[in-house]
Amino acid sequence: MLEPLVATLITAGTQLLTGVQARWLGCGPAEVQRIYFANHTSHVDFVLLWSVLPARLRKTTRPVAASDYWDRGALRRYLMHRVFHGVPVARGRIEHSHNPIATMCQALDEGASLILFPEGTRGPGGEVQPFKSGVFHLAESRPHVELVPAWIDNSYRVMPKGVLIPIPLLCSVAFGKPARLEPGERKADFLDRLRHSLVELGAA
Repeated sequence: MLEPLVATLITAGTQLLTGVQARWLGCGPAEVQRIYFANHTSHVDFVLLWSVLPARLRKTTRPVAASDYWDRGALRRYLMHRVFHGVPVARGRIEHSHNPIATMCQALDEGASLILFPEGTRGPGGEVQPFKSGVFHLAESRPHVELVPAWIDNSYRVMPKGVLIPIPLLCSVAFGKPARLEPGERKADFLDRLRHSLVELGAA
């Protein structure tokens, strides 16, 4: 069973490379089921967020990641499926036999927390892009799960798009106040509210 050792080495290496620290501003690292929704600018984003969680939470927190990237190559597949126990989803592909929402709901029903990037793709590191509807459908179908904004700072400089070797730079992850879907709240209003909470957290 090498996977726990690999996970420990990745966590330690990430912390050493970036000095990443957690800033629990709106909540604490509680053992409750959550969807951590974060800004997305780099392939190292979920590793940064995952690595700042206490060890007891890392064991039950699974990143949602694009299968077209993480299922490409034996090493990536090993890391995603065996080390991070990720939830790979196909971007832009929703059909009866492959529904990303159903896959994520299954992970939630198994008791996992999730790391999710509602923008759906990496941005340039400035403005947060509009949120896709997936986080709304998750909140609607699993209303007991907390939605916690997580602002990842500086990751787009650590590993810019097209760069394979990370650059040593200081990073942080700020966690905001948990949210839930309000009764009768429209999808567009909900997505705007969550996006605004993330933008505000980035400015804190």
